[in-house]
Amino acid sequence: MKEENASEVRPSLEGAGALELAQAIAEVLDSKKGKDIKIIHVEEKTVIAEYFVLCTGNSSTQVKALVGETEFRIGERGVLPYNIEGRDNNSWILMDYSNVIVHVFSRESREFYNLDKLYGDSESVSF
Repeated sequence: MKEENASEVRPSLEGAGALELAQAIAEVLDSKKGKDIKIIHVEEKTVIAEYFVLCTGNSSTQVKALVGETEFRIGERGVLPYNIEGRDNNSWILMDYSNVIVHVFSRESREFYNLDKLYGDSESVSF
């Protein structure tokens, strides 16, 4: 696990590749105590993105906080999501960064939708 210092100036992510962006997002989620974070290379399985970042929050409050922190920290580095879906239910929030899609789930939603299994034979990347 990597600890992110809030006062540390981080380099811009404008023009960064999909993997670098996915890893930066995973680091933010990890710094806010997101659970079971995975980066999955899905480019061969779908046209919508190169990478999915999956993360679980312990509660609906944490799910919302993880998304808010990701939007803020990655935005500070010059990249904003094109869209965020699901903020009204806080059990599965999707952040669309074009070539990286971030899925932040409650524990129950992650088990129910089981994207881990659906994309289980795709390459996972460590961060």
